[in-house]
Amino acid sequence: MPQLDFANPLMMSKLVWLLIIFGFLYFVLKNYALPQVASVLDERAARIAADLDAARDAQAAGEAALAEIRAATAAARAEAQAAISAAMVEAQTKSAAQAAEINARLAAQVAKAEQQVRAARDQAMGALREVAGETATAMLNRLAITAPANDVTAAVDRAASQGGR
Repeated sequence: MPQLDFANPLMMSKLVWLLIIFGFLYFVLKNYALPQVASVLDERAARIAADLDAARDAQAAGEAALAEIRAATAAARAEAQAAISAAMVEAQTKSAAQAAEINARLAAQVAKAEQQVRAARDQAMGALREVAGETATAMLNRLAITAPANDVTAAVDRAASQGGR
């Protein structure tokens, strides 16, 4: 290569100047430029580490807040379930009391109605015996048979007690 012709006397001066310039650049870079680059890199690494630490702290705080929210939600659910259960028990108690009251009123009304039915039946039976007695007396009179009223009444009572057989 013609650039590296060591037989040429100028080649040595070029090599010397190359070493001087390279040495000077090396010295400047080592003492001034590279320390500044290193400090920027260190600063950037520190900033990244601080950001990562802040992110971890924020994540831990977020997880703690989420756990707190979950605990509060669970407590609220439990409280709501307890309130619902208490309301259900109270409603069942009230409905049982109302049912007992209604049943008592209905039982009283049924007893009263049964008593009225018995009274009406007894009255109807009495009226029926009276009508049967009058009818029997009228039939006997048409047939020209005379019978004492006591005998007719006794016969009607016997027939009524036998169930009309």
